[in-house]
Amino acid sequence: MIKETEKTIERQKQLALFAKALGHPTRVAIMEFLLAQESCYFGDIHEVFPNAKATISQHLKELKNAGLIHCEIETPKVKYCIDQKQWEKARQLFNDFFATEIIKTC
Repeated sequence: MIKETEKTIERQKQLALFAKALGHPTRVAIMEFLLAQESCYFGDIHEVFPNAKATISQHLKELKNAGLIHCEIETPKVKYCIDQKQWEKARQLFNDFFATEIIKTC
């Protein structure tokens, strides 16, 4: 059985992972763009954002590594979409975090 402390640490690590992935304005914009689509090809994403392909690719990699998006390779194209399960998990973690009452201020 996992101790409560271990669960807390795991929750904190997961929240930090999501926060880091969303810690860049371009990644937030990419997420907003993908949230409005069922799925989208890399080329379509690149057309919307004025960054180099390598930069967009790196941002997508960060979001994918955090589990917020997933991709399907349809040679020669790559299609991206929101990972709904992970997105809901991220929403819940952030909601819980920001719902925490401040007990004491300095």
